[in-house]
Amino acid sequence: MEDHTHEPVRATSYGVLAAISISHLLNDTLQSLIPALYPVVKDGFHLNFVQVGLITLTFQLTASILQPVVGAVTDRRPQPFSLAVGMGLTLSGLVLLSLVESYGALLFSVALVGLGSSIFHPESSRVAHLAAGERRGFAQSFFQVGGNTGSSLGPLLAALVIAERSRSSVLWFTILAGVGIIVLTGVGRWYRAHHPPVAVHARVPARAAGLSRHRVAATVGILLVLIFSKYFYIAGITSYFTFYVMEKFSLSVKSAQLHLFLFQFAVAAGTLIGGPVGDRVGRKYVIWISILGAAPFTLLLPHAGLEGTTILTLCIGVVLSSAFSAILVYAQELLPGSVGLISGLFFGFAFGMGGLGSAALGWLADLTSITFVYRLMAFLPLLGVIAAFLPNLEPKRSRKPALA
Repeated sequence: MEDHTHEPVRATSYGVLAAISISHLLNDTLQSLIPALYPVVKDGFHLNFVQVGLITLTFQLTASILQPVVGAVTDRRPQPFSLAVGMGLTLSGLVLLSLVESYGALLFSVALVGLGSSIFHPESSRVAHLAAGERRGFAQSFFQVGGNTGSSLGPLLAALVIAERSRSSVLWFTILAGVGIIVLTGVGRWYRAHHPPVAVHARVPARAAGLSRHRVAATVGILLVLIFSKYFYIAGITSYFTFYVMEKFSLSVKSAQLHLFLFQFAVAAGTLIGGPVGDRVGRKYVIWISILGAAPFTLLLPHAGLEGTTILTLCIGVVLSSAFSAILVYAQELLPGSVGLISGLFFGFAFGMGGLGSAALGWLADLTSITFVYRLMAFLPLLGVIAAFLPNLEPKRSRKPALA
């Protein structure tokens, strides 16, 4: 193995992709514990809702805004073991979270978990990119599914382990963080042996051939608008769908949560599908279809009955969630010398839009109604029409089947 240090990776490294996807599962399981703990910390620290909101803000600021910074720094100076360090920060944050006795210390512990997440996402996405070989879309999708699964498991595990017990039960989850550190240390050794030469991390970022700096900037802007439309809509489903079906169809809490689980399952399926399809037919087309293609379903949803709502949300979850892997790989190919910066920017922006969307739509629901919010949200995927202005970065790939 030592003889191949810094040799470019051409074949897809499935073992590394599996390790990084499992680590994503562990990371997102741990970070999803924070909102699951809100009832416990609200009672334990006698907090009002503004103070609970400040916990969310602290986590989001450290977990999203710092991601592009981390990515930009590691583009210039690769840090193979930063992933294990990030998981170590998450571990420290969890330990503090279980022990602190003041609100200020509670915010600090949450910030540590957020900082660990801000290191993990851009660096792990870089490893997925490096291990992908020619299957970059598949690699990002496989990596993303781990995170989707972890986000779904976190609240469930919190309900089983913490339930009505004290915050000290959080210490059980440090086992998962410890496993993550071990796995990511192994990934770090592989990363150290295979990261590209330092010349790739030049002072002037490389750009896709034939595109001016202005065109690249405009293209990144279009991609961010598409991320906005996707994650604002998904925030409206994940945060308020249970309230919507309970109000409209008089469902029980248990039944409403089952419908939400079905949507999350569809999101995981769509995430896994989007990347490989992009590898075959071109990422621009997957981006366009997955955002704009969700519009007919979202526009019908507010007018559907219960069965129709179930079917439509499954379709929305699969179609809309297929976009992110394609968007991320497209952006990485747009700026091939800035994989970390791009990964941090897009993960951070997606995370931030999810949080902002949840708050904004909740505020609007208080002013109007949850039904009105869903009628308004339905128009967000129409923003997908701007994907038509994305340059085609893969002309050769699209012609390959015809030549074969």
